[in-house]
Amino acid sequence: MTYIIGEIGQNHNGSVDLCKLMVDVAARPVKDNLFGKDLKQMDAVKLTKRDLSQELSSTQMKSLYNSPHSFGKTYGEHRSFLELNDEQHFEVYQYTKKKGLDFVETLCAIGCLSMLKLFIPDKLKVASRDLTNLPLLSALAETEIPIIVSTGMAGEKELNQALETINKYHQNISILHCVSEYPTRYENVNLKTITYLQKNYPQYTIGYSDHTIGISTPIAAVAMGAEIIEKHITLDRSMKGTDQKGSLAIDGIYRMIRDIRNLDMSMGEEKIEIVNSVESARNKLERSIAANKDLKKGALISEKDIHLLSPGDGVKWIDKDKLIGKTLSLDIPKDEIIYLNKIK
Repeated sequence: MTYIIGEIGQNHNGSVDLCKLMVDVAARPVKDNLFGKDLKQMDAVKLTKRDLSQELSSTQMKSLYNSPHSFGKTYGEHRSFLELNDEQHFEVYQYTKKKGLDFVETLCAIGCLSMLKLFIPDKLKVASRDLTNLPLLSALAETEIPIIVSTGMAGEKELNQALETINKYHQNISILHCVSEYPTRYENVNLKTITYLQKNYPQYTIGYSDHTIGISTPIAAVAMGAEIIEKHITLDRSMKGTDQKGSLAIDGIYRMIRDIRNLDMSMGEEKIEIVNSVESARNKLERSIAANKDLKKGALISEKDIHLLSPGDGVKWIDKDKLIGKTLSLDIPKDEIIYLNKIK
């Protein structure tokens, strides 16, 4: 079963209440209305915690930020507005757990580990930009909390260095293929990286963190074997904020979860067989041997007397020798099936 993470990130716009509303959306029951089947909800939501004292240079912090998505005059003020403190993260964590979801935290600085005094997230996430932040990776790994890493800005060298750093403490690691382009153009997605990671890093759980518009690429990633899907979520894609437009809103979230859960059930096994559910269709639609002319009782059946018609509950052509040369025990009208109980 695919592990689906709804990434809230900074889409809460500095509001715990908005955060909780997105948790409500992630935790909604999911139903396949066609078959009336209840499906598993999203597995987890994810928040991001920054320590601004370890985040930006002084120049960046003081730089003017005139974007329509700005929540402050300077970039530092903007970033500060979007930060929830440890206690607020704990409040959202408690709410999330009450809703039956896991809680994942992206921690962007060693100073952010202060929140572990209040609670322990189910998983820690390393943002793509921090895959080369080896001191941070060491500090996160030392907690022995399961770690998810994204490869959005990394090559194989950077990934291997990150894994080597974490492996000094534990190997409970998941790797998400990712492209740090917001939104990601489809020609840059390269989903085949998923199969590359599966082949070359078989000891780890492999997944996909998606930044495309829509739900087609995460669905395809699941079909390719991704075991984790991470996707930005929001309440309204027209809300203020740089990540809102590239996120899934309420209907999109529902459709993605529904389609992934149905795809999970669809994957099956590497074999070919006649499944029980197609039996009625076989009986109705396949072909059986029938008379191509009126045949009288006592007649010997020859290949010139038969052809194939539906339904499929009679003798198949491969078994025609069960009828050829046999004597009819009663009349068979033209275009009627010749069943075995009609021969001597």
